[in-house]
Amino acid sequence: MVGRGMVAGAMALALVAVPGTAAAATPRVPEPCAPPRGGTQVGESWGQRRLAFTGVWPLTQGEGVTVALVDSGVDTRHPQVRVAKSVDLTGTGPLDCVGHGTAVAGIIAGADMKEIPFAGVAPKARLISIKQTNTESGDVALLAEGIKRAADLGAKVLNISIQTSDQPDLKNAVDYALAQDVVIVAAAGNIRKGDGTPAPAYPAAYPGVLSVGSAGPDGKRTDFSNATTPVSVLAPGKDLTSTWPGAAYRQDLEGTSYAAPYVAGVAALVRARHPELDNVRVRRRIEITADGASGVGTGAGMVNPLLAVSEILPSEVVAIAPRQRGALPPGVVSKAKPPDQEAINLSVGVAVIAVCAAALVTAVGMVIPLGRRRGWKPANKALSGQVKP
Repeated sequence: MVGRGMVAGAMALALVAVPGTAAAATPRVPEPCAPPRGGTQVGESWGQRRLAFTGVWPLTQGEGVTVALVDSGVDTRHPQVRVAKSVDLTGTGPLDCVGHGTAVAGIIAGADMKEIPFAGVAPKARLISIKQTNTESGDVALLAEGIKRAADLGAKVLNISIQTSDQPDLKNAVDYALAQDVVIVAAAGNIRKGDGTPAPAYPAAYPGVLSVGSAGPDGKRTDFSNATTPVSVLAPGKDLTSTWPGAAYRQDLEGTSYAAPYVAGVAALVRARHPELDNVRVRRRIEITADGASGVGTGAGMVNPLLAVSEILPSEVVAIAPRQRGALPPGVVSKAKPPDQEAINLSVGVAVIAVCAAALVTAVGMVIPLGRRRGWKPANKALSGQVKP
């Protein structure tokens, strides 16, 4: 993390692989639970205005969709954070002693409350908090276990605001969750000074994961957003507001770890509105409807909640169109009757007579006036009475 993000607890954690079983099985020395202090003032951040996700709420607020976050825990005492289930993998209790998990939860599904300008993207989504660290560092074994636990608990969206290196156990856990139709949203990671050449961050760099980079108020990728990680979309990741332990708020949060929960919230809105879509098509829909790339490390561009939920994608319509009905069984439709030749002959005869009658009437109409003019005399006699010059 860089700058104020470090102070604010904005970790996209750099985890270390720990050999052996999950660290929760090892006896732990009690650690003080003292997250950095938040404040009582709260305002609507530019990120909330930019995404304008409240405009999607008449269509859906994420009802019926379970979103899990593997993080530092969540302070459930905050009035805007409602957690349906808390799982502690650390053995230190469910409280958030860092602040990061509470802020992520608020961005995903902070409740919409009167006179409070802050709210989460999908306020009616069902949250599951899976605590895998009690500090700003952790181990990959617990992260992998948390991913599997989220899938087993029925999560349809999983937010991972953590970065680490490629590990076989982590890859297996991601593949397991994807096979359970989970939309995995992960932070693309932050570039920290002194790290040398940036390397791809995992699990964001795994195939099938919706990787999220950070954008600033100008819509461009922030300097700390890792462009080496394959990025799917951008989301606000600087000078952000969210919930904080102690019923407080922070208004200076930054990092790809805070960009990811915006996209996780959008994924919850999409899954609530389009329950027929699997995780691949949800991810594809979010990417296709983004605002457009603007350089390296920007993916498809800034996520667009309204289009992600409401856009009609032709290929998607074809994919979910109802099956064509099979051929009808024989005998259902009766065969056409053979033509009635006698009726045809009669019709032709009547038509011929009608034509002849019409011709006769026409002839009579011409002859009678001519005869009257000649006094009904033959044509040669009428001419003989004429005087030659």
